[in-house]
Amino acid sequence: MDRSTKCRAFTLVEIMIAILIIGILLGIAIPNYVTAREQSRKKSCVENLRRVDYAKDAYLMDKNLPGSTPSSAFTDTVLYGTGGYLSAKPQCPGGGSYTPNNGDQLPTCDYRGGGVHVYDGS
Repeated sequence: MDRSTKCRAFTLVEIMIAILIIGILLGIAIPNYVTAREQSRKKSCVENLRRVDYAKDAYLMDKNLPGSTPSSAFTDTVLYGTGGYLSAKPQCPGGGSYTPNNGDQLPTCDYRGGGVHVYDGS
């Protein structure tokens, strides 16, 4: 068989090296992607908490209610929708739910059951 007609193919070692390089790159990229995605979700959740707090404060001021107003006064009808202070109830990007709490407390989120997202009031 002549060298010019010989079929060129990758060797097993070359393929294994290519797979190893791709694996190393994925090992570096995936944790960074997960961290960035989590930070983005946290920022979005904290922004939603800020909006809920502002809606709650606006309701307290409009109705001249004290800061110690119980959380039962902050129903979805009062805070959200056409008659509320926000057009719609915010959705937590992590699947949690927002709790307005009492008038003198900041709202919280039970993000993934851990309550990790907290609006600090600033």
